[in-house]
Amino acid sequence: MSVADLVGAVQRRVETAQRDGREAKVALALRTYDAAIEDVWDALTNPERIPRWFLPVSGDLTVGGRYQLEGNAGGVVERCDRPHLAAVTWEFMGEVTWLELRLTEDGEDRTELELRHTAFVDPDRWAQFGPGAVGVGWDLALNGLDQHLRTGATLDPAEFEAWSLSPEGMQFIAGASKGWSQAAIADGDDPAAAHEAGARTTAFYTGQPVGD
Repeated sequence: MSVADLVGAVQRRVETAQRDGREAKVALALRTYDAAIEDVWDALTNPERIPRWFLPVSGDLTVGGRYQLEGNAGGVVERCDRPHLAAVTWEFMGEVTWLELRLTEDGEDRTELELRHTAFVDPDRWAQFGPGAVGVGWDLALNGLDQHLRTGATLDPAEFEAWSLSPEGMQFIAGASKGWSQAAIADGDDPAAAHEAGARTTAFYTGQPVGD
């Protein structure tokens, strides 16, 4: 797939929602995979398979159990309705957010994944980076999932990181950042501020100096 195709494979939306009586932001990513729903479900929830495209995971991946992704988030498994819905808390650096993965069959051996990441967002952080701060990370992960589902191979983390910093990878990150900026604008953000936040997000993910 070309970089443009990879960027366009994800539909990005931002929603302003209410959770526990407070305003929250939802980063929503939709992507369709050429794989059966049970295969996608297994890739997303099997602790032996998750490290093949994402990160090593430990803990109890049953409802009520706690999990921990190596070097990243941990949390509690809140729902697990095979093969359609998994929901967990996403706890990282002292913050608790919420992640939902919804799977829907889209014809024979095609599956739509809807990823919803809900957070109470600090206004200053949102102004600085917008939804791309979390959204671009999920774009990269969903791309890794696609490679794994298509080939059955285990992704090499070093190779994946090297690709992310290659000209093609940086072009992908810039395109994804722009997509999240457009999603924020559609949800009501100021266009100029949203594009500036997107540029800072691109700089952050590509290791460039992040402007004010």
